[in-house]
Amino acid sequence: MVRKEATGPTRTIQWKCVESRIDSKRLYYGRFFLSPLRKGQADTIGIAMRRALLGEIEGTCIICAKSEELPHQYSTITGIEESVHEILLNLKEIVLKSNLYGVHDASICVKGPRCVTAQDIILPSSVQMVDTTQYIANLTEPIDLCIGLQIKKGRGYHRESTKNDQDKGYPIDAVYMPVRNVNYSIHSYGNEKKEVLFLEIWTNGSLTPKEALYEASRNLIDLFIPFLHVEEDDIIMEENNNRFTSPFVTFKKGFTDLKKNKKGIPVNCIFIDQLELPSKTYNLLKRSNIHTLFDLLNNNPEELMKIESFCMEDEKQILETLNNLFKRNLPKNNFSF
Repeated sequence: MVRKEATGPTRTIQWKCVESRIDSKRLYYGRFFLSPLRKGQADTIGIAMRRALLGEIEGTCIICAKSEELPHQYSTITGIEESVHEILLNLKEIVLKSNLYGVHDASICVKGPRCVTAQDIILPSSVQMVDTTQYIANLTEPIDLCIGLQIKKGRGYHRESTKNDQDKGYPIDAVYMPVRNVNYSIHSYGNEKKEVLFLEIWTNGSLTPKEALYEASRNLIDLFIPFLHVEEDDIIMEENNNRFTSPFVTFKKGFTDLKKNKKGIPVNCIFIDQLELPSKTYNLLKRSNIHTLFDLLNNNPEELMKIESFCMEDEKQILETLNNLFKRNLPKNNFSF
């Protein structure tokens, strides 16, 4: 398909924050506009941005609580005003901020009488508490309360099973979404031929509305990047052959053979989410604009190690994945762990 050059006047679409405020530690508000847009474009962008803001941004929360003092999810404990169920609901509301992936441990260990708040949670060093005054429980007698917690980073809303398993603790519904609400409105001008899109964003304080807008936009771009490669010729890979370095040269050649002899899939049409990499490694690559196997092979190990938070374990996971993909062993003199 040949794309014709535009003959009309060019447009410079701009966005701007027109209002920003902090209503509380757990409620940030921002209002933005985007213009000029052609008729119909504002609705297209507004719908996509709203869905991305609510469902595609990562957040951190408590997903499980465990304690010998909590006999049953709906029981009460002498010396504590709240029932176990109410304590779990209060823990569900705790707002956290972190760059951790996977499940990590935290804890609460206090002695009454006193009011237990989020400040009493002992967190990993890389996890931050957004509001230390969040209420958890009130101890009315001199009793000890020790609760083990599990923290995880994810997206969206995940409803945990209510089955009671004393060994695994009590699961807590995970509300990962840092964006509380999104509204958008459209205003027309210029004889109804042009539009302005207004976006209102409320967040829980773990990130600002501006940061949320950036994250949602980046995630939307990542979703559409694969469509940019559908018309690329395999010759691009051959022309850039000299850019590959060992041990990825081995994998590039192996994949070329695999492509010719079997499925004929272009290397730039295999995306890293198909490689079944660990979530941390996958996210680090995506944030570095590495979206396809072609992009990955164009980066040597030294370049990958320059990625923030990238470590030898990530490097090892990538090499093992590529090794399994091409069914051949790595050159032993090229890498060591």
